[in-house]
Amino acid sequence: MIDVSNDGRVRTITLQRPEAKNAMNIAMWDGAAEALLAAESDPSVAVVVFTGSGDSFSAGQDVIEMGRLAMGESIESTHGFAGLTRILIDFPKPLILAVNGMGLGFGATILGVADLVFMSTEARLKCPFTTLGVAPELASSRTFPALIGRQNATWALMSSEWLSAEQCKAMGLAFAVCEPDDLMDVTMEHARLLASRPISSLVATKRTIVEPMRAAMHEAHERENGEFAVLMGAPANIEAMTAFAEKRPPNFEGID
Repeated sequence: MIDVSNDGRVRTITLQRPEAKNAMNIAMWDGAAEALLAAESDPSVAVVVFTGSGDSFSAGQDVIEMGRLAMGESIESTHGFAGLTRILIDFPKPLILAVNGMGLGFGATILGVADLVFMSTEARLKCPFTTLGVAPELASSRTFPALIGRQNATWALMSSEWLSAEQCKAMGLAFAVCEPDDLMDVTMEHARLLASRPISSLVATKRTIVEPMRAAMHEAHERENGEFAVLMGAPANIEAMTAFAEKRPPNFEGID
């Protein structure tokens, strides 16, 4: 479900579950985490590019698996979403995203921990937390306000509305927007340029940029986890999961 390839000192990690819009299940959380840890420890890797396969970047958490977890089922995992979040926050090398299509949940919030983001003109993002009756994730409650300002972050995290690639670029969530056929070429051009620099200098430069925010991102992640734990399986979340299964819009009237 996770494909890894090398182009010189650039390692590309590709989500390979196109039949499910690259929705993330336990196997994919663990696989992505292991791929990042391997890239971090490999002295031949200078830059990591993260992308999706097919027509989607990532549909976020597998909703069927989320429903099972909401019902109290325990699924064995090595890293899980929480582990992957910590790895992403602490990842020391440049992390570049090539957002090739739809990004939901994790597929949107990962932009907050990336160093450079390239988006296809056909890509769009949604943070669907309020329609699922849950809270933000992946430290987005810290990274989004820092990147795009409080009001843009409030809209992105509370509205559950789609954001176009152009909106993401204007807000500051994306570095560049490319035609779909040009996305990987443009992304790799920038990745190769960075990879031509000394890895020690890349790591030191990223550390000077990110280190002042890193503790705050970990703290945000813990706060989000606490809120998520309270809301998961609560009436609003149950209504959201039921509505999804019944293929209808959720109705939160009368649900506190």
